[in-house]
Amino acid sequence: MFKFLTKLDYLLKETFLGLLRGGWMNWAAVSTVTVLLFLFGLSLQTSWQVEKLLNQFGSQLEVSVYLESGISAPTLEPFVAQVPDVVGMQVITKEQAWTKLVKELGISDIEGATQQLGENPLVDEIKVKARNSQAVPVLATQLAKLQGVETVQYVDEAVKRIAQLHRGLNWITLTITIILTLTAIAVTTTTIRLIVLARRREIEIMQLVGATTAWIYLPFILQGVTFGLLGGAIAWSFISLIQQFIGKLLTNQPEFIQFITNGLQLTSAQILLLPLILLGFGATVGLMGSLFAVRRFARS
Repeated sequence: MFKFLTKLDYLLKETFLGLLRGGWMNWAAVSTVTVLLFLFGLSLQTSWQVEKLLNQFGSQLEVSVYLESGISAPTLEPFVAQVPDVVGMQVITKEQAWTKLVKELGISDIEGATQQLGENPLVDEIKVKARNSQAVPVLATQLAKLQGVETVQYVDEAVKRIAQLHRGLNWITLTITIILTLTAIAVTTTTIRLIVLARRREIEIMQLVGATTAWIYLPFILQGVTFGLLGGAIAWSFISLIQQFIGKLLTNQPEFIQFITNGLQLTSAQILLLPLILLGFGATVGLMGSLFAVRRFARS
């Protein structure tokens, strides 16, 4: 145990000394990784938010079922309730719809308006709430097949637009992440390589006294991992500050803005998962960059 602690103490000290000697080269690597993880974290968070907003719109989306003339909504309610993906429904009788319409038209004499037309021209309506946005088209088709249903209407344009935005955002995120990952690995590789060259004489002395290749170059690999962890921590700090700023900015806003804001809230699992992903991704990038840097020297 004592021997293990001694080796660990040596590796940590060498890694720390290497970071101190790196100077501005270290900052170049850390800043590049930070930019990568900041953009990746923002894109990932936005993707989660858009997906949640899409599901929220889907759960709020209602399918309007208009019945045939002479068919009352209560007689059709049990059949609608049995349709899959139905999570709720609201019955609007033709009397309720007619009263609302007349009031919206500014007519105070409802009975007089009804007498002029001879009868209520409207039909009963059932507003059906879907389980999610993906189920809406299928649900509308199934409801239209019920006997006594005249027409089914739903507005899916907003959901389609959000779904298209979600797919486009995922492709943009993937492209940017690949480009910046390659850049961050290249910068980390160059930085570690320069640090190794600057300590070339020390490495030669260690080789002469019998130090193994792994023992010599492991501190440099740990330096690369540290670059990634620092970049991940800084990126997460920036993202958290932006979240707090936007949260304060959206307080006391109109009801629709509040609805959008609620849809953009991350779950507790996502809040905990985001920094772990950033730190893990950063450590992986730093590890790959340092391995590429020391590979050539380890073979020589």
